[in-house]
Amino acid sequence: MRISEREPAVFLRALFDRAVEVADPMRSLAGFLPTKPAGRVVVVGAGKASARMAEAVEAVWGPCEGLVITRYGYARPCRGIEIIEAAHPVPDEAGAAATARMLDLVAGLGEGDFVLALISGGASALLVAPVEGVTLAEKQAVNAALLACGAPIDRMNTVRKHLSRVKGGQLAAAAWPAQMLALMISDVPGDDPAFIGSGPTVGDRSTVADAQAVLAQWGVAVPDSVTAALGRVSGVVPPGDARLGRVENVIYAAPAQSLTAAEEMAAQALPGIDVRLLGDALEGEAREVAVSQATLAMEVAAGLRAGDAPVLLLSGGELTVTRRGDGVGGPNAEFCLALAISLHGHPQVYAIACDTDGVDGAAEVAGAVVVPDTLLRAAATGMDAAAALAANDAHRFFDAIGDQVVTGPTLTNVNDFRALLILPPE
Repeated sequence: MRISEREPAVFLRALFDRAVEVADPMRSLAGFLPTKPAGRVVVVGAGKASARMAEAVEAVWGPCEGLVITRYGYARPCRGIEIIEAAHPVPDEAGAAATARMLDLVAGLGEGDFVLALISGGASALLVAPVEGVTLAEKQAVNAALLACGAPIDRMNTVRKHLSRVKGGQLAAAAWPAQMLALMISDVPGDDPAFIGSGPTVGDRSTVADAQAVLAQWGVAVPDSVTAALGRVSGVVPPGDARLGRVENVIYAAPAQSLTAAEEMAAQALPGIDVRLLGDALEGEAREVAVSQATLAMEVAAGLRAGDAPVLLLSGGELTVTRRGDGVGGPNAEFCLALAISLHGHPQVYAIACDTDGVDGAAEVAGAVVVPDTLLRAAATGMDAAAALAANDAHRFFDAIGDQVVTGPTLTNVNDFRALLILPPE
């Protein structure tokens, strides 16, 4: 594909599709599977990519015993592994019942047994087993409050771990003394396995005091039962615990691989293009990062002359949104809206920001694209960009002008993908 043959926004969408494609478990997981062990093999897992991962496992190993929990609409056909759908990002009864069954499945395994755990982003909500004294409804309320407070994902997961009987190494502990291999797709900045899906197979050094500090720092109000639970010693398993001694955790797909694939595709389509990687682990408020990247893009544009090669700014990571209004939005769409406002119709800059799992926030929308006439077309429909940003209503804004990116279930999750294309002046 040559950029001269298609609109720049279509080019950017093609880069996003490529980033998703290389993270598809059916393309990438098989190389990390060992020969199927002799004896009893149990496959468990959770996350938005976990059903696709299970499908990939059975493509190599054949039918397997097991249970995997994924988001509604993300199930895949498996011949032996049972796939259960549950709610994300706020957990539900289906997830709680499935988690209880998973814990029962691994209980009582022996040293000669083998557990394959398939973990991807989304497991934090899909694996739900509240600690004693906390109800599912109370856990749901805490989860919703955490999602709205703007805290980074690792801080949210610290709280989730200490309110759970399955996170923070507790799934692995439940399967001990069986041998366990955990294959993971990373969706967290820095690719720390302890924070992928709240680390159900990974030891964690955090304490209940750390969880209390997160709630205090971000002003998250919680029920008395949660306060009481965080006043007790939790079941989170520390690194070095003997119950983790037979566990191997492997991250086999991560944001960096998808950004590299997009970079390679861009270089092939546009020989000489100047690709600048801004990092695969960016964090922060979506609107603030948007202002920063818009400023950088305009500085780059100011230095280009007619005939120069285009510049492509790529970044990944996980941005956050602090809820200020009652609109419908997500970090990628909010990034795009704030970016469009900051660019103010700059004629040389085009952009895309999408979540690789196809879900931006809680909406069935991956993200959005920004083009030079974004604000003009929105104004023609009666949409006020500043008002939409103030209300966290980015999805409705981009829906009004037809610039949402809707993929449906992508069956993978390596977090956010952002690309800004800066063209030379005509």
